[in-house]
Amino acid sequence: MVAAIRKVAKGGKYISPAMTEKLIEELNPSQNLPLHTTLTDREFQVFSGICAGKSITDLAQQMTLSVKTISTYRTRLMKKMNMSKNAEIIHYAFKNDLLE
Repeated sequence: MVAAIRKVAKGGKYISPAMTEKLIEELNPSQNLPLHTTLTDREFQVFSGICAGKSITDLAQQMTLSVKTISTYRTRLMKKMNMSKNAEIIHYAFKNDLLE
């Protein structure tokens, strides 16, 4: 407590070790979860569609959304999963037994 008071008195900021741990957990909550569990429902729909071999246009028609919206979902899911190609998505799905 004394260290915190001294730091704040000098114009600094203080975060307790417990709060630091909590912040780190919030920044990386899915550390031990499979990557696909971090996707929203719509992102997972796009993920599944890509795995089924559907084009962005096909998915847009099926989901009654614009091609731009589907592309945005694809971009987000690829960022969350640290991927850059559809082939990586399909490989991940195969490896994790997510293909139907």
